[in-house]
Formats: sequence, C-alpha cells, structure tokens
Amino acid sequence: MADPIAEVAKKHPAPEGIVYAYGTAGFRTKAEVLDSVMARCGLIAALRSRALGGKSIGVMITASHNPPEDNGVKLVEPLGNMLAEEWEVLSTEMANKATPEDVSAFYREIAERFNIKLSTPAHVVIGRDTRASGARLLSCVLDGVKAAGAEPKDYGFLTTPQLHYMVRCLNTQDTSDAYGTPTEPGYYEKFSEAFKRALGGKKISGSLTVDCANGVGGPKLTELVKYLPPKDQGLEIFVVNDNVIKPESLNVECGADFVKTNQRAPPSSKSGPNDRCCSLDGDADRLVYYFKDSNNMFHLLDGDRIATLVASFLGDLVRHSGLSDILKLGVVQTAYANGAATNYVEQNLKLTVDCTPTGVKHLHHAAAKLDIGVYFEANGHGTVIFSAATLEAIAKHEPRSPAQKESLDVLKACIDLINQSVGDALSDMLLVEVVLAHKNWGPQEWLATYNDLPNRLLKVVVSDRNQFKTTDAERKLVKPDGIQKQIDAEVQKVRQGRSFARASGTEDAVRVYAEAATRAEADDLARKVAEIVKAAGSA
Repeated sequence: MADPIAEVAKKHPAPEGIVYAYGTAGFRTKAEVLDSVMARCGLIAALRSRALGGKSIGVMITASHNPPEDNGVKLVEPLGNMLAEEWEVLSTEMANKATPEDVSAFYREIAERFNIKLSTPAHVVIGRDTRASGARLLSCVLDGVKAAGAEPKDYGFLTTPQLHYMVRCLNTQDTSDAYGTPTEPGYYEKFSEAFKRALGGKKISGSLTVDCANGVGGPKLTELVKYLPPKDQGLEIFVVNDNVIKPESLNVECGADFVKTNQRAPPSSKSGPNDRCCSLDGDADRLVYYFKDSNNMFHLLDGDRIATLVASFLGDLVRHSGLSDILKLGVVQTAYANGAATNYVEQNLKLTVDCTPTGVKHLHHAAAKLDIGVYFEANGHGTVIFSAATLEAIAKHEPRSPAQKESLDVLKACIDLINQSVGDALSDMLLVEVVLAHKNWGPQEWLATYNDLPNRLLKVVVSDRNQFKTTDAERKLVKPDGIQKQIDAEVQKVRQGRSFARASGTEDAVRVYAEAATRAEADDLARKVAEIVKAAGSA
C-alpha cells in the first residue's frame, strides 16, 4: 500500500544544498525553494493538532516586510501564540530530511515520541498574504495537510494577525472565554465595536494617512473602515500604498520597515505639516507612526513610542478605576529600545521594565508573566497581554464613583480592542487613536514626552555569525573572548553611551547598535564597535 507521507514528500522534493531553519518568524527565504518546506509544515501542523487533542493549528504563508520574491511560513498555536519551541526544532529537522522515506520515518517517530494517535482528527487553519508565490505554496501546504489525513480550512488572503485571531476564536468558541467569531466580519465587528466603546464619546482631531506597504493590510483596512463610525463622528482614514494587483510593488519604498530603517516617509506620502501618518508592514503585524513638522522635518514615532503612550494611558485607567492596589503594569523591551524610552518608563511613568532577547516570542513570554504586560519592539511589532487573574479582577471590580466607572468602562473596551493573540497593526492603530483622543494630543505632544537619544544601527558581514555568543538579553558578548572589554572601553569615551553587538537571526552578519548624547558620538561609537566586530569576525 502506498505511503501518503512519502508520496507527498516525493511530489515536493527538497532542493539540494539548502539548510532550512525555523527562525524567530518561521521559515523565510526565496519563494522558489520553499515547496518542500510548505508540504512538510502541513505534516507538522497535523501532528501538532493531534498532539493537542485535535485543536486547530494555524499556518500563515507570509514573508512580512521581506522583498516580493521571498516568502515564508510559520505555525500558530491554539491561542494564537507562537509555535512551542520544541516543535520549532522538530519543524527544522523535518524540513531538512533528505529523502521521502526519511520524511515518512521522522513523521512516525514524532508520533511515537509524543504518543500521538494518528487516527485522532486534526484541524489546520491556513491564511496567506498577497505575494505572487502564495497560491503555489498554499497548494503545497494543502498537499501536506491532506496526506496527513487532517482537515484544512483555507481562509484565503488574511493579515497575519487575522489568522492568529481565527485560530484563537476556533479553539475558544465553545468555552466561557470565547474570543470572538472566527470569520472576517467577526474580526471587523469585534474591533470596531470595541473602538467605539473605548473612545467613550471623545472626538478624534484631524485625519490619519495609512501606508499599507502594497500588502494585504490595504484591502483589509478598507474593509475595516466600513465598520468604523462615520468620519464626521470618528476617524477619517486615507489609505495609501494599497496596490495588491502588482505583487512586485510589495514593501518597495513603503511600509513600516522602510520608514523605520530610512527614517523618512514613503516617497508616495502626500501628507501635510503635522498630519498624523502611519505605516503597516507587508502582513500588517507591525505599525509605526510619523509626521513632518512645520519645518518639513521628519519625526518617527516607533514601537518604543507606542509602548510608552499605551503604558501611560493604561496606567492612568488602572489608577482612575481604583485598581492600582491589586494590578501591576509593566513594559517589556529589547536591547534595541532607545535608552530615553526606558528612562521615561522607569522615571516618569514609575513602571518596571523587563529586557528580553530580540524576537516577539521572548517579549510575549515575559509580558505574559505580568498582570498587564505592554510589549513592543522598536520596529513596531507588539501588543498588550492581560493575565487571566487580571481579567477576572477587572470583571469583578465595583467602581465607587461615576469617574471610576467611566475609566473602568474604557479599560474594559481597550481589553477588547487589543488583539492579545499577537501584535496587530490594525488593532494597535485604533488603540493609538483612542489614546490620542483621550489625551487630546496631536503628534507633536506625543513626541514631546521625551527626546530620543541619537542612535545608529550597522550591519557587519562575518564569515560565521555563530562564533558571536551573547548574554544579558543580548546586551553583552561572551564570545569571542575579550571582545566585550574592547566595546566597553569605547562606550566609556562618549556621553550617555550604550552599544551592543548581536548575531543576526537570518544572515551571516552581526548587528551593531550604538547610542549617545549626540549624533556624531553615536555614529562614531557605532563605527568603532563595528571595527572591533569585523576584526574579531575575521580572526
């Protein structure tokens, strides 16, 4: 009898000479070499679903902010969170099996290792972004899912956060903590309704121009707008860079990564002085704000700024609701967070800051340990997590005055407005607009909360990135020997200096970050640390 697992591996053979790795964002590389990986991820998703008693597992086909010719895939756990680390390792092993027979043998080995009954029903939920390669790669995933005898549910085009939302809704729909309706209209209804409640009658001043990176966020935002209050009562949104008809324009001179990296607005931006603007990335899970002042100077309001804005607002709501005695709020950052942002949270907001290694899964994990955990990477990817005990305390809390009730109602609405399964650019955007409306702030007032320290990020190409080992949430190098001492010596020479070097998660390079009191000092420090890294990398 034919072996369906070996057959599907034979149908989608692995190219020779390529080693795949499940990184912080799943598998991601040139789309033309991903067919075998996609089919095998279909197999892994089916096994993971069975290991969890038939719960729905998500598969998202996307390469986010990468160029149009790339693609990728990541698996999503039942509550919309990242794949368990142990299964990332299994996925990497599966992707690198040489022959169809090896694939089949490993599939059965996993089943045996985790006592998985292969007769258990399995459910796999799939979404994809708008890349030209998406349809072909979807068919490879479906081949893998069907070969494993699992039931696929293809949602077609979705933002990455929408796929995470669908997975969480499907797995909680028959429980007391049902997350929402697992349909696209269900997504728009949940977040638009929460947005209206969170505004609490406050007026939003001015309009918002949203650059959608010519990705899937464009059509989805256009759909979401239909559910929001009319612009004269709510938010007037101008959608730009939403051309999904030309997949080759995805992320080209637009999108969150372009704005963050180049520190300038997309060339297509037609906004005027002090107009609020924001950019999504290609799969709409990152968000950065920015504006040009009356002197045409560009100002970026990145993930650090969003984190401080949201933490300040939620902290006020907790206090004004009469909950500050029982709930503690904290902020989670990575080493890339600007030192001025960290200082503002600790000194002005009087909140704790945790620092984790780079990668959303690390931030999410740390935030989940707090009552209310606000986490954002500087690149604009982030969300807020409320613990189960916190949600219970908020639900039970009896306000003692009309003012407390008002704050409590807004806090409850914000909980519904925030996509707690994953960073969601559309949900985060609505949250930022709510905060600005309540504070009666424009972008200038937001920018004025603190002054960013000038910083520089450089990339040093090395022959082997694995020789660079870090500790202290990637802020210190322990290998090669002696290198941290040299970096520390350079840092001491500049005012408010800070610098670190860490191996890239995706290429043979080391990223060097430096900040200091002035632009010249930050640039000089980055250059000197890059030279130290280069010398160590070629030694």
